[in-house]
Amino acid sequence: MNPIISRNQMVGKVCLVTGATSGIGKVTATTLAAQGAEVIITGRNREKTEVTLRQIKSQTGNEAIHYLLADFSDLGQVRELASNYKNRYSCLDVLVNNAGSFFNSRRETQYGVEMTFLVNHLAPFLLTNLLLETIQESETARIINVSSDAHSYGSMDFDDLGFKRGYVGMKAYARSKLANILFTNETVRRLGVSSVTVNALHPGHVATDIWSTDFSFIGPALKRVMGLFALSPEEGADNSIYLASSPDVAGVTGKYFVKREPAQSSPLSYDEEIAQRLWGISEDLTSLTQTISGADQQPTSMQPGV
Repeated sequence: MNPIISRNQMVGKVCLVTGATSGIGKVTATTLAAQGAEVIITGRNREKTEVTLRQIKSQTGNEAIHYLLADFSDLGQVRELASNYKNRYSCLDVLVNNAGSFFNSRRETQYGVEMTFLVNHLAPFLLTNLLLETIQESETARIINVSSDAHSYGSMDFDDLGFKRGYVGMKAYARSKLANILFTNETVRRLGVSSVTVNALHPGHVATDIWSTDFSFIGPALKRVMGLFALSPEEGADNSIYLASSPDVAGVTGKYFVKREPAQSSPLSYDEEIAQRLWGISEDLTSLTQTISGADQQPTSMQPGV
């Protein structure tokens, strides 16, 4: 499915797309730029990010494209990213938490969790909370969390979030994607009645560089094989673009989207107790002292179903 592009659909909107130097993040950023948005992309490597910036400008004719650098395996850099954004921009209409990684072998981190959980959950959790006041400056704003249907295989073992008792790459990835949806639902509950919408999505099975990470010499071959059966990045980005820009989902919040339609995520993803516990642990692990409390808002109840 190809996104329907209106040249002026996003004029006046400011969008931040993380992990936008390749794959569905790059396609998302390019399409939002083609729709007229001011787009800020993030990447880890300066040279690659600058090349991507030039490509998006050339392809769209939109000069209002900028970049910020951050490696999401370092929460200090995530904090710096948020600070740099707030110093340069007064509002944020669309935040697409797209950056993610898969690690076939366990990587220890200084934060008490393994690398997959850090990059895929803790980093966007921290970034979103640090940027929330700026997001709320917009008349209406959208937060989009890129999850995966792999979340349905995930579980939350709070006694071993770091998989010290046996690491399997796909299990770690599934846990991080489940965390994305739990985070989405808990954010909605904490925001209560709000002009900010928060949704998660499954992009489809896309052959991107995420699957060539940490697989040694078989990585490129694995990506090629997956490419025979997987969606293209353009097809995979459709859901993100739709949630970021379509008037059809204005005001829609707390949903999990598959192929532009709300779908039911796993039963575990609706567990409020698990979501609240994950939130508290995430605060501790990221040393975040001020997050969404929702104390002055009418609470929103999340229910399974569509």
